[in-house]
Amino acid sequence: MSPHSLFRWLIASCASVLLLGPAGAASPPSGQAAAPPPGMARIWFYRAMEPYSSLATPFVRLNGAVAGVSQPGGSSYRDVPPGHYHLSVDSYGVDFGQTRDVDLGPGAQVFAKVVSDDHWIEGGGGGRGGGGYHRDTFYVWLYPVEAAWPVIAQSWFYGGGSLTAALPSY
Repeated sequence: MSPHSLFRWLIASCASVLLLGPAGAASPPSGQAAAPPPGMARIWFYRAMEPYSSLATPFVRLNGAVAGVSQPGGSSYRDVPPGHYHLSVDSYGVDFGQTRDVDLGPGAQVFAKVVSDDHWIEGGGGGRGGGGYHRDTFYVWLYPVEAAWPVIAQSWFYGGGSLTAALPSY
């Protein structure tokens, strides 16, 4: 390989990295930006990217209203007025402990991890390794900021904002 072609290859490689590098994950807000607006509370939804977890994208809900979509390896938040909230995620299976209830004051933040169990309901296949099915079952688990933030910081950030309209009281 001549020095001229090596130089051209190196320039093309660097240009590719510069152009494609920013297409990765958008980082969640940090520091002061992570605080909810005055008089509001913040609910974070996040989901770790795990090798054997479901890739389904169910709705996450606050008091029954759609608040967003749970993405594998993603996070988002909703700023809400202080009050009582029922956190849930759409799920094929129904199990105990799938939802959480929280009471939030002004300035409070809660971190809700969406966890999947994609083998809770499965069958078929006749035991020969062919066919078969499994249905996704999702859970909402609450974690302290010390456990949640490292996962959120490494996730794709899908945005946030206020969710005040269409929130039925629970």
